[in-house]
Amino acid sequence: MANFFNAEAAIIERLKHELSPKLTYHSYFHTLDVLNAAMIIASTENISKEELSLLRVAVAYHDSGFIEAYKDHELKSCEYARKELPDQGFTADQIELICGIIMATKIPQNPTTLLQQIIADADLDYLGRPEYQHIAAKLYDELTKQNLIQDEKKWMALQESFIKSHKYFTNFSKKNREHVKLQHLQKIIEQGSGND
Repeated sequence: MANFFNAEAAIIERLKHELSPKLTYHSYFHTLDVLNAAMIIASTENISKEELSLLRVAVAYHDSGFIEAYKDHELKSCEYARKELPDQGFTADQIELICGIIMATKIPQNPTTLLQQIIADADLDYLGRPEYQHIAAKLYDELTKQNLIQDEKKWMALQESFIKSHKYFTNFSKKNREHVKLQHLQKIIEQGSGND
């Protein structure tokens, strides 16, 4: 039988020690934040206890691939899950379900099941929260360190296009995050027009 608690605790402990300090956004704290958001969203949906446990393990694993790879880290996260979860009593079907949930966080998001929609929304929950600026600054710092963004003007343009194309999937996020996200977008647009 799957030991959900041990599987979740083991990978979270590993993230705490093995994620690079250069990852100011995709840190151990991001995983805990997504876990918290996923549990809030899940509490509003009618999912079973086992589905909730599988979701928790998927969230705990979803960015573990960053330990080794920046690009396509989701595939690496699934590799870790497939390698480690059999030892915790997970079946092949449970592991594939977890990997499906993990892959739903890949941008652009295209979740097809409710559990995939929950993790997709939880992963970008911050877009519709008051602390958006603070969290986005960590992402800017990380992308700069990875040489993926050159300056603040490009960053503002990236944020604008990303938020414009983003959509929430769950009823909770549509109701509780969408309007705040659009307020953030408006501020970004206003700041951008002030830079010309």
